[in-house]
Amino acid sequence: MHKVTNMKELCAYVEAKKRKQAHKHSEILKIYGRCTGFTNKEYKQIKHSQKSSFPKQYKAAYNKIWRW
Repeated sequence: MHKVTNMKELCAYVEAKKRKQAHKHSEILKIYGRCTGFTNKEYKQIKHSQKSSFPKQYKAAYNKIWRW
């Protein structure tokens, strides 16, 4: 962390930090490319749990039995 003593130094520090972060981000984009969402084929390959149809109100894991 850079020690800042006045507002001008703070503004310069923030500006330099923003430029450094922007450069780092552009370098990552050169390597990996832009972020994109899943294609339909990729999305269908992902296994995910769906909403459960059973009531959770009577299960021990969902009530106050485990909360001390």
